[in-house]
Amino acid sequence: MRSVPENPKDDGLFGPRSIVWRVNRDRCFPLAGMRSLMIQALHPLAMAGVDQHSNWRRDPFGRLAATSSYLLTTTYGDTDAALAAAAWVRKIHVHVRGVDPATGLPYSAEDPALLLWVHAGMVDSVVDVVQRYGRALAAAEADGYVAEMVRFAEIVGVPASQVPTTVASLREYLESVELRQATPAAKDAIAVVLEPPDLDPEMRDLWHDLGQVAVGTLPGWAREMYGFPAPPAELMEREPVRQLLGALDLAFESLPGVLEVRQRIELRMRS
Repeated sequence: MRSVPENPKDDGLFGPRSIVWRVNRDRCFPLAGMRSLMIQALHPLAMAGVDQHSNWRRDPFGRLAATSSYLLTTTYGDTDAALAAAAWVRKIHVHVRGVDPATGLPYSAEDPALLLWVHAGMVDSVVDVVQRYGRALAAAEADGYVAEMVRFAEIVGVPASQVPTTVASLREYLESVELRQATPAAKDAIAVVLEPPDLDPEMRDLWHDLGQVAVGTLPGWAREMYGFPAPPAELMEREPVRQLLGALDLAFESLPGVLEVRQRIELRMRS
């Protein structure tokens, strides 16, 4: 609940009239998040940093929860809270460095090039999924979202001049990065994401379907790198996916603090 303060000092980095505020509260974010992880893992140096310096194998949902909390804080928190969250991330990144065993190349989580890849994978996934399955998002609004999210990349160390500002330039950037491959670490990570441990049977079925839809939303080059077949066309249709997301959302809303955070966001949007 600390992600969205009850009495914020100001409207934060974006504000209630921003496209970011509208889009980042869409209920299809679990799908966007899963697609984002799949794309981000295809940069071997970014993947090596996660693989060698994270507990994601032991607690994949804990990592997803931490990422969600960061997104909420930087989107809906006041300016001080957003910048403090980004400063904490940068502090952690200082210690995330090493050598990727797949390529033999050194990496550092402070590298703006890696930070940009992670940012682009997330923003592209949000735009793609929201346009397919979320609230209405026209092409001009999608470009506006990409442009507003430049600030999101800037606060963790990416020069604003390097960040794409339109959907077209964002996807052109993703396709232009030559160092892309599904390393063993990437395939292992996504296998855990698609089949996480310790899910009850009902949630496992929902999560499995979500994973298949996420695979179906990937750009062709990404799906080919993983060797994933295209899911059945009927699985990708808007209404069945909306129903799936609704079922997942009911499960998430029952978690402690989620409903209160959503109510605070709604109140701030209306005011």
